This record gives sequence, structure tokens and C-alpha cells, in this order.
Amino acid sequence: MNPRQKFDEEKSRNIKLLGNDKYQELGQDFIRKTAEYNYSYNFTWLGQPIIQFPQDMIALQEIIWDVKPDMIIETGIAHGGSLIFSASMLSLLELCGEVKNPKVLGIDIEIREHNKELILKHPMSQKITMIEGSSIDKDIVTQVQMFAKEGQKILLLLDSNHTHEHVLAELKAYASLVSLGSYCIVYDTGIEDMPEDSFPNRPWGKGNNPKTAVREFLKEQDKFEIDKSIENKLLITVAPDGYLKRVK
Repeated sequence: MNPRQKFDEEKSRNIKLLGNDKYQELGQDFIRKTAEYNYSYNFTWLGQPIIQFPQDMIALQEIIWDVKPDMIIETGIAHGGSLIFSASMLSLLELCGEVKNPKVLGIDIEIREHNKELILKHPMSQKITMIEGSSIDKDIVTQVQMFAKEGQKILLLLDSNHTHEHVLAELKAYASLVSLGSYCIVYDTGIEDMPEDSFPNRPWGKGNNPKTAVREFLKEQDKFEIDKSIENKLLITVAPDGYLKRVK
């Protein structure tokens, strides 16, 4: 066994042990206690707010390198940091000769003008396409499906409206675009694990959120499985049970 194989085996053992409930609860406790300070709002990627946990950003970087997609489709744009993150990762793959002409597509029901302007001025904008409209509107779904025909290997990130109904509709509309061995990452599944009164001014909450949508989606098909190893090693993640790997 070479040193790298030995390192990877030890890593796998440690990740499995971190799946223990007592360690996962430490991560949940951190999330609950930092939520009032908008912890995920405190970070940028190449200058743009990304509104993600750094831990999930690292996990996404690992997935992108392993999967080597030439297209990433995202629902939810906000300030555009996630689009720029995806574009920069695909640019690195292109620089390394792993993919050709990679593309990032972002969909949002409202792309605010000041955010759009900053995204379009960014050096990574040449790889980014944006569509304004509801991600579950039939016309928008058709546009996304047409755009996806240009991709050979596709990764999907869902991070828009977090209600059960909306996320389930997104999964039904777009999961089939995900390539075998690639991922559909459903963000903010952790809403289900937060205290009952955590989202008083939002249409989502316990029992009505991305995690409940994932559970229903997985009952209806066998092409995706939850990759528990990712959340086990992260401990702190907004996407518990949300890293869905296409296996069929």
C-alpha cells in the first residue's frame, strides 16, 4: 500500500466515526447558536457575497474536482457569489485540461439589477448565463433543459425557494439532467433540524422544507442516494441529507 492509499483509508475510517450522533450534534449546536448572527452571510468568493458555509464550499470544490462537470446549473442567484464560485472552479478544470468550454447557468425569480451588474462585470462572467423567472415555471424549465443539451456532464445545485412544494418541483424538473456519478446538492435541508420558531417570517419551516422534499423525492425513485460521508466529515453543513449522488 502506497502512502496516499494509506492516508485515504485512514481518512475514510475517521469520516465513518464522525458519523456518530454525538459529533453530528456538535455541528447542529454550532449552527443553531450562530444562526442569529447570519453566519453564512459573512463570507465572499472572489469579492462577491456567497451566503454559504465555508465547509459546504470545500465539499463542493471536492465534488467538482472528482466529477469534473463541464456544466453547473444553479437555482437561486442572490448576490451571485455561488455562480462565481462555480465558474472559477470550472475555469480551473479547463486550465488543467480536464474540461472544454465549461458553462454555469443560474436561475432566479428576481435578479436584482445591482447584483446582475456586479456579476456581469466580474472576470468570471464569461462563463455565466442567467435566466430570470421561477425555476419551476414550465417555460423556464424548457429553457434550462435546452441549455443543458450543451453539457456533457452536469452538476445541479438547488438553493432558491425552500418550501417543500417548490424544492420537490425543482427535483422533478431538473434531477434527470444530472449525469451518472454526479450530484444534485439540495441546500438548506438543515431547516428541518432547527427549532420550531426559527423562520417566523418565511413560508418554510419544520415539516415544510428542502429535507422533507428530498425524503419524498427519494421514495419515488432509485436513481439517487444520499452521500452521508460528506455531511459526516463536514459536521457543519446547511445540507444534511442534501448531497444526492446519481447512482443509476
